[in-house]
Amino acid sequence: MKDCLIVDDSKTVRRIVSHIMQGFAFQCREAENGEMAQVECRKDMPDLIMLDWNMPVMNGIDFIQNLRAMENGTTPRVIFCTTESDNNFIERALMAGCDEYIMKPFNREIVGLKLVQLGIIEEMTS
Repeated sequence: MKDCLIVDDSKTVRRIVSHIMQGFAFQCREAENGEMAQVECRKDMPDLIMLDWNMPVMNGIDFIQNLRAMENGTTPRVIFCTTESDNNFIERALMAGCDEYIMKPFNREIVGLKLVQLGIIEEMTS
């Protein structure tokens, strides 16, 4: 089973994303900010990280820059999940090392399409 780390300061969003990811056969862990996510990654590097941008303590951009510098930090696929829609934000996220970008609010179908595009799952199942 693949491992997904969900990083978002909203407990509600973490639960929704966890439910979606479990539907794609992922085992999920959660972190409420980038600093806690770094601790989780040091314990065990996940296969996928669903990452929020705006969080207290350490935001998503700082987290991904630190992640990519960690041992095995280039391994996880990272999908930014955020309300930031400006092209400058998307460009910054991609430059920092994210693999994909999803706008909030999103649903299972949108997440599934991104997972297929990244080659994480082969196809969407209903």
